[in-house]
Amino acid sequence: MTFTGRDIGVKLGRSTILHGVDFSAQAGQLTAIVGPNGSGKSTLLRALCGEVARSGRVAINRRDVDHLKGWELAGMRAVLPQAATLAFPFTVIEVIRLGLTAGASAGRDRLPLRALDAVGLAGYGGRFYQELSGGEQQRVQLARVLTQVWEPVAHGAPRWLLLDEPVSSLDIGHQLMVMQLLRAYAARGGGVIAVMHDLNLTAMYADAVTMVHRGRIAATGAPAEVLTDATLSRAYGCTLRVNCAPQQGGTWLLPHAATL
Repeated sequence: MTFTGRDIGVKLGRSTILHGVDFSAQAGQLTAIVGPNGSGKSTLLRALCGEVARSGRVAINRRDVDHLKGWELAGMRAVLPQAATLAFPFTVIEVIRLGLTAGASAGRDRLPLRALDAVGLAGYGGRFYQELSGGEQQRVQLARVLTQVWEPVAHGAPRWLLLDEPVSSLDIGHQLMVMQLLRAYAARGGGVIAVMHDLNLTAMYADAVTMVHRGRIAATGAPAEVLTDATLSRAYGCTLRVNCAPQQGGTWLLPHAATL
């Protein structure tokens, strides 16, 4: 099963942000969308989610999203935006319970506590959301989307997590914890699509990578195929070298200069 976009175009005013992009992600994998600032990667995710007007076609598990009702989409995929602001003093548990208002997880009252534990925030349910640090708020929002599609497979079909920079506000320990959580979700049959800025975390955890540059797909494939010296240096405008750590042999990246 796949999550696909075909000939996806997005315009904001007179500016074209995405130029006929083709995208595909496989269930059972963590697919990372990477690229420099302003490349269109977050816009691509929002187009896949239906949050911006677009041309082209998007399909989840071979079903055209334009023909699905909102409650059907809520049961198939959950979306974590780049930032979320709450105007009212909700408690943490109240925020997470928003993920139970629709979809196959509706009514499962124990899920919020399990989701809190999964993101390392056990015991935080009674605290006010606004009193938390930025990183803690980000993990609360992740727990919310997890409750919406808690089981990675439902009725024989994979469910999907669509995440915009899910580790951007986190320290390194919590970054690794969240990335391991996402990998585990994919390993259990679900699909994960995540916009990522950290190329080293991408190299460590992604099964597939889509590189976006100037509103077009610059490269797509396995991390070793996309995260190359030439592709990265062209996209990011600085000299990058892909290296291997001597102990484990995993790919890591080290910037060498600010200009090509």
